[in-house]
Amino acid sequence: MIKELTGTEEFFISIGEQRYEVGITMEMKIQNIGENSPSMKLLLWGTGKIAARVLENGIKGEILGFLETVKRKDAYMGYPVFEITMLPEGFDRILVVNHFSDEIYEVCSRMGFDFSKIVFLKKGSSVFFDPDPELKQLLGEKNYTDYMAEFGVWEGSFFETDREEYERLNTRESFAINDKYIWPVLYDKYAMAGVMENYFWQDLWAARSIISDGVREHYDIGSRLDGFIAHLLASGIKVNMIDIRPFPAQVDNLYTFVDDATMLENIEDGSLGSLSALCSLEHFGLGRYGDGIDPEACFKCFEQIQKKLKKGGKLYVSVPVGKERVEFNAHRVFYASTVIGCFDKLELLEYSCAAEGQIEYDVDIHKYDGCLENGEYRYGLFRFQK
Repeated sequence: MIKELTGTEEFFISIGEQRYEVGITMEMKIQNIGENSPSMKLLLWGTGKIAARVLENGIKGEILGFLETVKRKDAYMGYPVFEITMLPEGFDRILVVNHFSDEIYEVCSRMGFDFSKIVFLKKGSSVFFDPDPELKQLLGEKNYTDYMAEFGVWEGSFFETDREEYERLNTRESFAINDKYIWPVLYDKYAMAGVMENYFWQDLWAARSIISDGVREHYDIGSRLDGFIAHLLASGIKVNMIDIRPFPAQVDNLYTFVDDATMLENIEDGSLGSLSALCSLEHFGLGRYGDGIDPEACFKCFEQIQKKLKKGGKLYVSVPVGKERVEFNAHRVFYASTVIGCFDKLELLEYSCAAEGQIEYDVDIHKYDGCLENGEYRYGLFRFQK
């Protein structure tokens, strides 16, 4: 079957926290090969960690390439990346391998895509689980198990055969399976032993340096309690933490202050020897966390931080980096040079980056100036000294 889309249309699409104006001139032929084709020809819609995992888990079909709703790459994982208005001929299915199922569903509806050829691997209000046996064969055991887990479906999975085997082998009456206590968990079957994503590297990067410097008392503005702050507390460092949000509990050696940290009015100038703000300053003044709207809030805080550090004091800052912009009301994304310029009274000791679950050390400050990835995927890690 050949399906032709022609004409011109302009509309807006929202992807996560961003909104794009799309002008589409459609002169597109979509050819669907019959279901009895010896090898399904596939397009994967998405170029992130979900797409990478799907490939690593193994797919039975032939991959023609990837799609991006707003095209940013020419290639991904060795395959070409196509615009959604210029699809290659001859594909059988599109696998949507990202979290934006509802947004993509809307785009496909507007463009007249054949939904029988599209499989959404992540939940959305408009998409549902497809029990097609052919899909199970196409995705393979690992991907299909992840797909079932995403939609909360366990009938027909390994869970049933594992249950039968357990019941056959079990001899302890008190540990016999009772339907009253069934709790199917599918995600963990093929998962790795934990995750090492951007926050992991960011928190480890800062904590290692602070601990190795022999710091006994540290100040922090709004960093993660369950990562970075926990690292410092475990090493015996006293932590004074400022956040506009209330703290969930009291912990030994952690002294908390609920306050707007924009001006740091309760800290004396030239008094701090060690200070951090990991993925917090980019939110100041956007109202996201209940603070007041102030476009200059983060820049005011930058200036105050410089004043509060004493000579020889060290600062650890992490913010999203890339093409400079505000993604209201989530965060700002900075040029690395902007951050360095705002701390002009300090010496830059290190600029590294955490992105896509890896850390890149000693990066050129202009390397990612043109990057339009969502700010959550690349954090600039800045270490300064006064």
